[in-house]
Amino acid sequence: FVVNKQPVVKEVHPEDDAFSGVVFKVQANMDANHRDRIAFVRIASGKYTPGMKLKVMRTAKELRPTSVVTFMSQRREAVEEAYAGDIIGFTTHGGVQLGDTITDGTVNLLFTGLPFFAPEMFMTVVLKNPLRTKQLQQGLAQLGEEGAIQVFRPEMGGNMLLGAIGQLQFEVVQHRLKGEYDADVRLESSQYTGARWITADTPAELKEFVYAYPQRMARDAADTLAYLCTSPYDVRLAQERFPKIHFHPLREHAGLALQSAG
Repeated sequence: FVVNKQPVVKEVHPEDDAFSGVVFKVQANMDANHRDRIAFVRIASGKYTPGMKLKVMRTAKELRPTSVVTFMSQRREAVEEAYAGDIIGFTTHGGVQLGDTITDGTVNLLFTGLPFFAPEMFMTVVLKNPLRTKQLQQGLAQLGEEGAIQVFRPEMGGNMLLGAIGQLQFEVVQHRLKGEYDADVRLESSQYTGARWITADTPAELKEFVYAYPQRMARDAADTLAYLCTSPYDVRLAQERFPKIHFHPLREHAGLALQSAG
């Protein structure tokens, strides 16, 4: 919660009147004929009724979903009402990410405890047909929002980077890019072996660090700045040179909070 512009930690109870929930899954192309994307929300408090206005707390964007459904196997059913503990899904055309807090707009809160871990493996994305650039960008944006893989955009430009914990993630994303977005890509090995999200005590210190390592800077799907490293020693050396820069192996959803190694 935010009270007088200061964050306050508070537990949300199912019996609270205000509607709130968290997006725990975003799935693109569930119906190949419609190319839709469904955001799945677990309701934490309050009651959902058809026609409700919803708000994405990360962006303050207002939603009025026209189709809110529940799923039973492959069957979709329209939601007449839903309560805390229920799962609902609504069609989205962007602007909703994994971990987003959804409310009815009467409360100012963000759910925490949804960490992203720094990837340990990287691959460079090379598009086989340059005419499919738009499809590649759309696919990477949507798969990044899903959390299927971590997508990094180098600040200096060039090919996009995929970051993962295991090799299977790369293979799944490569298959989905070709099958769902008609973007046939080749994945090439990358010099990078890790990433750390970075913050600084002042904007001037962050700016100085970015100027010192322009080739190592990249932004992820949540537009959070990251430092790419080629060995474990990179972070240690950079930290010795810039002691006021903080390197984070974990981040909360959408850069809400960054955590140091504990």
